[in-house]
Amino acid sequence: MSRAPYAVLLAPLCLAACATSPSAPVGQGHWPGAASSNYGGHVPDFATRNYEPFNRQDVVAIAMREWRMFGSPVNDDNPLDRPEPESAAIKPERAPGLWQRVGEYWWIGMGPDMKEAAWTGKHDGSGALFRFEQDGSYAWSAAFISYVMRVAGANDRFPYSPNHATYINAAASGQSPVLRAHDPAQYAPRPGDLVCVARGASRTTVRFSSLPTAYGFPAHCGYVVATGQRGQPFGQQISIIGGNIDDAVALTHAPVDSNGLLAAPSGSYDPRYPWCAVLEVVYDAEQEPDAGQ
Repeated sequence: MSRAPYAVLLAPLCLAACATSPSAPVGQGHWPGAASSNYGGHVPDFATRNYEPFNRQDVVAIAMREWRMFGSPVNDDNPLDRPEPESAAIKPERAPGLWQRVGEYWWIGMGPDMKEAAWTGKHDGSGALFRFEQDGSYAWSAAFISYVMRVAGANDRFPYSPNHATYINAAASGQSPVLRAHDPAQYAPRPGDLVCVARGASRTTVRFSSLPTAYGFPAHCGYVVATGQRGQPFGQQISIIGGNIDDAVALTHAPVDSNGLLAAPSGSYDPRYPWCAVLEVVYDAEQEPDAGQ
């Protein structure tokens, strides 16, 4: 599939940019708090006070809004085949207007007491520019997931974290009231759910049967934004939007079977992504808003 027009700005980058510390404890980054709190001014009032019920339509719309902001890139190649970028100039996360947006993912998605809240797409917590070769240490894919949840009104029910493993483990252990972990071979994801894959050395060791793990592991998750699709490159497929893919918010297609499942009992249908879990998100409202609202 051809890249979106914005792809001229994209530098191929393996999902290694989504790495976490393998030694991070399960609870690291969880930011509990009262739903009525304004979280130190980090989060808009409409989200903390839930002007609208927490619902999957808004989550999908927010994820797609952010995708369009980055130019609607589509990345259906194998992330393991992407070479490292050779220049900071072609990294969307460092582009004018977008490095600030990544900073908002950190500022809103993280807790006010977390060092990551002060990061941007190219600055550390002191405001100093970090070298583009170091961006793996400032990976923001989990911050993107947390940002969407926060703005959509998940409040203290979601375990916000710079590490995907935090909420994967929380879902698998029943620690989050809005997350339920499912075997990808037994549950078909719906729009607004999260699909997750272990990375690095954990690709071959972390499966649904091994969750929750005692400690964190490198991972990546994305929001399902469309299901029941037929088309290229996989025939039957779903659409997933994630952050920090080729240094942007990007959409990826993943193959599914006739029941909408991402995997068979023998393993994932997608050789690029050995899915370890589907995280069902339990929303307050499942109905479409009334016309005119």
